[in-house]
Amino acid sequence: MKNRFIFDTNSLVSSVLSPHSTNASALKIALKTGDVIISQNIWDEFNYVIFRNKFDRYFTVEQRNEILTLLKKKFVFFETQSNFKACRDPKDDMFLHLAVDAKAKCIVTGDPDLLVLHPFEGIPILTPAEFLEKFI
Repeated sequence: MKNRFIFDTNSLVSSVLSPHSTNASALKIALKTGDVIISQNIWDEFNYVIFRNKFDRYFTVEQRNEILTLLKKKFVFFETQSNFKACRDPKDDMFLHLAVDAKAKCIVTGDPDLLVLHPFEGIPILTPAEFLEKFI
């Protein structure tokens, strides 16, 4: 089985906004060395965030739709079953659910609410820079 990696929404958005960033590099390595796993909930949140008005100065609607089409082909969708509460920010539990259910190699995030849980159920929770150190 390929390595399975989970990226939180902010890491995905940052990857798209800044293609030469640490987040973008981490996403490229993850796609090259394994599968980036995403749930429908995370995909829906990413879609919602990428279409916020504050990103209008970076991308047209058409460009955002192209990005979504490209990423949807690259990501592996996984349906979660877990419903536990573990994170101090309940919205972040969906990343933990996905990581546990998909048996992920790690979660990539810059979110302190997730990073404080490292490791969670034996799954490392890494910043993009830590991910690159470990997987390059």
